[in-house]
Order: sequence, then C-alpha cells, then structure tokens
Amino acid sequence: MYDTDLSVKDFDYDLPKELIAQTPLSERDSSRLMCIGRTSGAIEHKIFRDIVDMLEAGDVLVINDSKVIPARLYGKKEGTNVDCEFVLLHQDALDEWETMVRPGRRLRPGTAVIFNDGVLRADILETADDGLRRVHFSYDKEKYKNIFEVLDVIGNMPLPPYITERLADKDRYQTVYAREKGSAAAPTAGLHFTPELLEKIRQKGVKIAPVMLHVGIGTFRPVKVEKLRDHVMHSEYFSVTKESADMINSARKNGGRIVAVGTTCTRVLESASDEQGIVHPMCKNTDIFIFPGYKFKAVDCLITNFHLPQSTLIMLVSAFSSKEIVMNAYAEAIKEKYRFFSFGDACFFH
Repeated sequence: MYDTDLSVKDFDYDLPKELIAQTPLSERDSSRLMCIGRTSGAIEHKIFRDIVDMLEAGDVLVINDSKVIPARLYGKKEGTNVDCEFVLLHQDALDEWETMVRPGRRLRPGTAVIFNDGVLRADILETADDGLRRVHFSYDKEKYKNIFEVLDVIGNMPLPPYITERLADKDRYQTVYAREKGSAAAPTAGLHFTPELLEKIRQKGVKIAPVMLHVGIGTFRPVKVEKLRDHVMHSEYFSVTKESADMINSARKNGGRIVAVGTTCTRVLESASDEQGIVHPMCKNTDIFIFPGYKFKAVDCLITNFHLPQSTLIMLVSAFSSKEIVMNAYAEAIKEKYRFFSFGDACFFH
C-alpha cells in the first residue's frame, strides 16, 4: 500500500550548486557509479564501465530507445516583437502538438508565433491542462517532408533549465541506442552507455531488451501539491514489443534479474506487467506515479542518475529502495562530490 501521508517536503535535500553537472564528460562510461544495496543500503564507489561486473549471465538489461527531438523553439509573436519559447511535448496529430509555451499570458488561443523568419508558424488552438497549449504548425510541405525535418534545421535540444552552458555536441544529449523520435527530454540513465560497453554486456550473457517511452512533461513536471497522494502524473506514450516482453519473461522464469535503465524503463515495465510480474506487449499511455509503498512487480535492479529534490523521480527511487537509504546515499554522494542530474553520475540499486 502507498504511504498516503508522505509530503513532497520529505524528499527535499540541499545540493551545492557546483555539483550540478553542466556538461557531459568526454567519455560516456567514465562517470562515477554508486552501487547501493536496495535493502541493505551498503554503498560501493565504482566507475560506470564497472557495471559489466555487476551484471550476471541471464540478466536482462531494459533500455528506453526513444530519441530526443530538438523540441525547443524560439520565435516572435506574430506582428509583435514579443519573444516566445516553445517546447513540443506530444504529437496529437500530424502537425498538432501539445506544447509548453512562454510567455503563457501572451499566447492565448487564436494567436500565432513565427519561427526563423517564417520557416515555421504556430497557431494556438486551445489551452490544455497544466497551462499547456494545443498548437497547429505550418511549414513548406514541398521543402520539408514532416515537422521533424523542420525541427532538425531550426530546433534546439530541450536541455533542462538547470543546465546553463551551451551543449557543443547535440548527440551527447542522446543515448547511443536512441531510435524512435518523440522525447522532449533524454532518458538520462542511458547516456552512460557506449556501443563498446553494451557489447561487453552482451558477451557476458546479458540480453538487452529495448522498450520505448517518449519522455514528456510527466517525467520532469514539479510536484505542486503538498501530499503525494494528490499529485497526478501527466500521461506519456510507451510501447513494449512482443520480442522484448518474451525476453524479459523468459529471464524471470529462469531466475535472471530484470535491470531497468532509468525511471522511464521502470515506469514502462510496471505499467505493462500484471500482478504476477509478467510483462505484456502493448502500446498505450501511462500516468503511473510510483512513490513509497508501491509494490514492484517487474523490476529487480535499477540504474539511474541522481535526481532533483522533491521530484517524482527521487520518489520512484525511494519506493524501489527506501527513503532512508536513498537520502543517505545522496548525502554520501554530496560528501564525495558526485556530479548530479542529467549529465551527472549514476547509481545502481541492486
């Protein structure tokens, strides 16, 4: 049963600003890795490439192969000099998107925004939940096959607001196995993997099962209510293929562990599994909110980064282990000067 008395303030901690990683390391797999006993709380300090030694033949590593799109756009309100910023979150129809907009008070239904001297036009159709806008985009259909081609030309990677330095290489905010375009933020636990590291993991007898969740506002929206029981997650689209489901279920049947790479994979697996922990192939939306008291059905180990205070992500990790173990590990990480958040170091709960 969920702990319905928990408050968002129970997941707060003080982080020195200098520990927020502003840029990725030169080598993806050279980040630090804190290995944490899921129930014991025992801590070991390693390097991320040591993850090979922590995995065993028969395990399945579950990865999210969603691809981040350059979803951040800067333009002007039509006929004015008002600066506007859009982040595309979810594609509702061919050229209609659920979008975060700024400044919201100036962008009401019926207004339009022009990007890059007319390369792209956005007409705001309606105000949706959470102050988001449903937007129709127009562009030269003879020059661009779809809006993704337009975004590749004029869009910017949607880095979180706590990253203030410019990203020199767009691919560093993309996993090496990213495949299906649609995320508005990277599934950052996967940023540590290299093709060579994944090959070593395969050679050890660990299978790799891709699933997909397009990361939207649900993953990084702040919790604005005091009690966790009152928070409602924004829905995000995910899919699990039959091949991946069969791989995961076979491993579990044969005593292998299911190792989720990131909170997004965890949410997919828990959304797609039944009460017996059997994962079923499906394509649908999930608004699952996992916080302490949740009983996990399909995940045995978790690879994840260090998350923001009071975020749904640190709540999920606390549910997977315990709030006390997680807060102790975070205190140790601060003491040892680990790097935090999207471009930071990693944890392995086992």
